[in-house]
Amino acid sequence: MIHYFKNIWAGASTAWVGMVITWKHLFVKKVTIQYPDEKFPIPERARNRLYLQMNRCNGCSSCVLACPVNCITLESVKGTPDDPQKDFYENGKERKVWVTRYEIDFAKCCYCGLCTQACPSDAIQHTVEYEYSEYDREKLIYKFQDLTSEQAEEKKQRLADHKMKEALEKEKKAAAVESKNIKPETDAEKSA
Repeated sequence: MIHYFKNIWAGASTAWVGMVITWKHLFVKKVTIQYPDEKFPIPERARNRLYLQMNRCNGCSSCVLACPVNCITLESVKGTPDDPQKDFYENGKERKVWVTRYEIDFAKCCYCGLCTQACPSDAIQHTVEYEYSEYDREKLIYKFQDLTSEQAEEKKQRLADHKMKEALEKEKKAAAVESKNIKPETDAEKSA
């Protein structure tokens, strides 16, 4: 019989302790947020998704070399003197190199921030955006570009033509120098 009353007392005291805890938390400020509608503030120096400002990027490949997981792909083409399309960087200098392809694969990125530290022009920065889950892996590859694919091909072709023209000019100069260096044989050299 004593065992029966001990069980009743244990059950009642346990319920009482549970209700005390419930009443304590009932009047305290809530710590749970309604996630899609409310979000916690992001720290100022948080490392989240990367963003590239194309008007600052000079195509130096520092970010590609600094990336430990090779998630950045960069292709650039040098501008030619006869290029009709003139553009300027954000700081006012004329663009000498055109970035034809800049991709960041966020499925590989480890958000280490080495690319942002290596960039001399501060073109690549971390953003506060952190929600970017996708069902398709291809959607995690972000492409940053100023030029269309046709403009990029035109720049590549213009550079190839310019290099070919320079090579032909060098050959002409070398041939002219060589022809000047060859002395015509004199009559004494012919008879000898």
